[in-house]
Amino acid sequence: MIVKSQDSKHKEFKGVTFEVLATGDKSMVTKMNYKKSDRVPLHSHPNEQSGYVISGEYNIQYGQVRETLKSGDSYCIPENVEHSWEVITGGEVIDVFTPPRLDYL
Repeated sequence: MIVKSQDSKHKEFKGVTFEVLATGDKSMVTKMNYKKSDRVPLHSHPNEQSGYVISGEYNIQYGQVRETLKSGDSYCIPENVEHSWEVITGGEVIDVFTPPRLDYL
């Protein structure tokens, strides 16, 4: 599957805008577009979530992990683990979900 930038689907989750970039049978790539006022409260889903911080600064929490992430950092959150995300400085993050998140389609 190829998705041209002008064809990406623009969506919103808990007030955060994002783009669905590509979706296959077993994975999904999204680009989160965070603003300073965004905060994603504790939640979980049946998808493993791996991400790469392009820009911005964020506090991430899952399980016993609490970290501040900046440009160049990456992470992986196991499926069904509660996690939250706080924006310190707005920016962009690429997230990959396996399997694809049906609620994002």
